[in-house]
Amino acid sequence: MHYTKKDIAEMDRIQRIKYINSVSGIKPANLIGTISEEGETNLAIFSSVFHLGSDPALLGFITRPTDEIPRHTYENLMQNRQYTINHIPSSLVANAHYTSAKLERDQSEFESCGFTPQFLPDFKAPFVQESVLKLGMSFRQTIPIELNGTILVIGEIEHLILPNAAIDTENDINLAHINGVGISGLNTYYGLSKIGRFPYARPDEIPDFKK
Repeated sequence: MHYTKKDIAEMDRIQRIKYINSVSGIKPANLIGTISEEGETNLAIFSSVFHLGSDPALLGFITRPTDEIPRHTYENLMQNRQYTINHIPSSLVANAHYTSAKLERDQSEFESCGFTPQFLPDFKAPFVQESVLKLGMSFRQTIPIELNGTILVIGEIEHLILPNAAIDTENDINLAHINGVGISGLNTYYGLSKIGRFPYARPDEIPDFKK
């Protein structure tokens, strides 16, 4: 198949969403936890979390426009300036998927989808107790994406929580060991497995791949 820009624009809306959400490959699946000023917890699945830099330790994620449909995650983190990012255990992928349902403001996805909110002293946002790797984030910046009205949210890592067993002998975090999951499209999930590890790439150490 070969689709041109015109073909893509003329696709059925749902088919276009499925295709364009899949072509970037497997994306991380994370639960973002927030809390309102009234103490109402919120949990939502996101597939757009990505690394922005290590010093300071910054992560970004994309949220949809906020003008027509309430976005509780965005509203809460803008109020409290704190949120959490939680890896999804493979055993709870169905629970995580249904946090995408548009619940009312006073309905918590934690309760509806079988997750347990976990709090740290002096940190407002709830972590997911069932998550193995979790991050406490402080809001730093938003960047509007004018082309489609989405918003890039940038946060700095304040807390990194993971089990000692997740660190391998090379001092890497082994994501396969903690049974994390990835997502493609709107609703297809994949398990993660480690397939290799290579040294830092230097020009004079590139193997001869032509042999």
